[in-house]
This record gives sequence, structure tokens and C-alpha cells, in this order.
Amino acid sequence: MKIYLNGKLVDKEDAKISVYDHGLLYGDGVFEGIRSYDCLVFKLKEHIDRLYNSAQAIRLKITLTKEEMIKAVIGTLKANKLRDAYIRVVVTRGEGDLGLDPRKCKAPSIFIITDKIVLYPKQLYEKGLSIVTVPTPRNIPEALNPQIKSLNYLNNILAKIEAINFNVEEALMLNKDGLVAECTGDNIFMLKNHTLMTPPTAIGVLAGITRQCVLDLAPKSGLNAEEKLITRYDLFNADEVFLTGTAAEIIPVVNIDGRTICNGKPGKFTLNLIKEFRKVTKTQGVRYAL
Repeated sequence: MKIYLNGKLVDKEDAKISVYDHGLLYGDGVFEGIRSYDCLVFKLKEHIDRLYNSAQAIRLKITLTKEEMIKAVIGTLKANKLRDAYIRVVVTRGEGDLGLDPRKCKAPSIFIITDKIVLYPKQLYEKGLSIVTVPTPRNIPEALNPQIKSLNYLNNILAKIEAINFNVEEALMLNKDGLVAECTGDNIFMLKNHTLMTPPTAIGVLAGITRQCVLDLAPKSGLNAEEKLITRYDLFNADEVFLTGTAAEIIPVVNIDGRTICNGKPGKFTLNLIKEFRKVTKTQGVRYAL
């Protein structure tokens, strides 16, 4: 497997960065997770725009232009002869010293990994997922805005550990006010009376690219779609619930905190949105040839 590392394609075993890199020492960096489907990188430009916005927010200068970054992504996919892949683009502050000062880092480290990913077992897409609300709250936006996809994911990892302790695959995180925010790596949606709802980004929720895609697809399924404050009570009484994310795509949720959602089976609107989403992944993005 070839890894893009600072302008070169190197073997996986040779893809190394310094132990003094501030991405490793302090989580000082940004990333994007992207998918390719049958030689089409889904929403690649949107992902790259978000990567550069995250970098701008933490005053991290990416030494490649957006066009060069796109070429690097495509080049790495081609080098590994991958038609369907998960792509991880990472930009760290770079090598510095043991202090926090980002000015000590002279150049960023940039690496791109293209590989396979299976976030959830196939049967969970067919039968639905069980999740639990965990004690760890989502970071407050004033401390670490979730629109910045930073390398510091400890908040999410702590919640994931709690989900594992409850023997479920995913954790539901609330914000500081006890409102539904998102899961450890996915946005959450609920359906009630033909209205599709998801928490607004202002309460501490990532503006997910798959999330926006689902909001755009909702009218085609005969649904109204809106951002709305959601409580656990609302979820417990929803007609349908599902999660969205680049790696997860769209996955139904049939049980929350031991409470069965509706009839305990993936809902018809969720299943239709999955079908419509799969159509979109074949048309919206940047195509490449092997």
C-alpha cells in the first residue's frame, strides 16, 4: 500500500513522522474522511473546502493549493488501484519542540491514506442499530468548535468507550444543556409526522457533508426537513431514527437507551433515503480512471 507523505508516495511501512510532530504531541492538526465509489470521489471538493476551512480556523497554513490536494488524493487512489475506498487526509502543525508554541513548527506534515473501512457490520444496516446516551457531553462550541475537524478526538473516544461498556456500537452525546447533539462519529436524524429533523449546528454539531446531502434529499422522499432542537424524549417517540456520516453513510437506529423506536425495524423513509443516497454517490464528485 502506498501512502502520500509530504509530496511523495511511500510504502506503508515507510510512512513515518517525527515524534516531535505537534499532531502527535498535542492533536494540533485537521483531517477529512472521504469516500470513493466506483472511481468517483464523493463530494471531494466539499470535503477539501472543509479541510481548508478547519485549517484556517486554527491558523494552520496548508502548503498545497486545493487543486494540488485534489490531485494528491486522486494520485494516491490510483497508486493503490482502488475503485472503492475510504480516504483520510491529514494535515498536522508539523515538527516542533516539546512546547505548545505553533510558531516552532516550520512546515506542516501532510499525509493521505486510502484504504477500506467497515464501520458497522452489514446486518446492522438491515436490522438497525441500538445506541445509548452516555454521560460524556459533547464539547461546548466555545471551547472547541465541532466545525473544526481537529485531530483531538478524545471527547468522542471517551463516549465511544462508554458505548463499549454498554455493549453497543454507538453512543449518543448530549450538549451541555442536555439537548441531543450527535454521536461519536455521526450526525443523528429523527422522523416524526413526515418531518425530518436534525439538531442545528449552533448547539455544537458538525455540519456533516452526508448530513447536508440527506437534508437535500428529503423533499424527494416527500419529507419536510428542518434543523430543530431535539430531546431524548423526542427520540424515544420518533417514527424513525437514523445516523449519517461519511464512513457510516446512513444507518437505521431501532433502539435508544433500551427503548424500542416505533416497531423496532428500519423505517420505510430511512430505507428510501438510503436508496436515494446510493444513487447520489454515483453522480456527485470527482471521477478518476485506473
